[in-house]
Amino acid sequence: MRVREIMSKDVVCCSQETPLTEVARMMVERDCGEIPVVESGSNRKLVGVITDRDITCRTVAEGRNPLDLTAKDCMSSPVITVTTETILEDCCRTMEEHQIRRVPVIDESGQCRAVVSQADIARVASERLAGEVVREVSRPSVSRSRIG
Repeated sequence: MRVREIMSKDVVCCSQETPLTEVARMMVERDCGEIPVVESGSNRKLVGVITDRDITCRTVAEGRNPLDLTAKDCMSSPVITVTTETILEDCCRTMEEHQIRRVPVIDESGQCRAVVSQADIARVASERLAGEVVREVSRPSVSRSRIG
């Protein structure tokens, strides 16, 4: 099975200049936790992603006012991606290795076409594979866990 068979194609994107309030509104309206950041409305070349966690950790937790910020101020870049031709198992491995719950899907020119989420995987993959992805993505990393 290839990514093209399971990816969520109805993905909404924002630009680096999009206000964080609008990004957050997009997340609420689409019931999602990540918005791909592209160069512009007409050029969907992927330049970053912004998650609900990025907004919380890179703004609110640092005492910055999210009302004054844009997607560029707290997006994650460079972006880990897959293509429409990526085999499902390789997509899962990528998500596990990088501990990401969602991965943007790009075409050969770097344009954002879709997103694959853990939910997309859970709908089609074996219980073993879906469980492994959830377990590995949720595993505490050295940077996120307490040492000592």
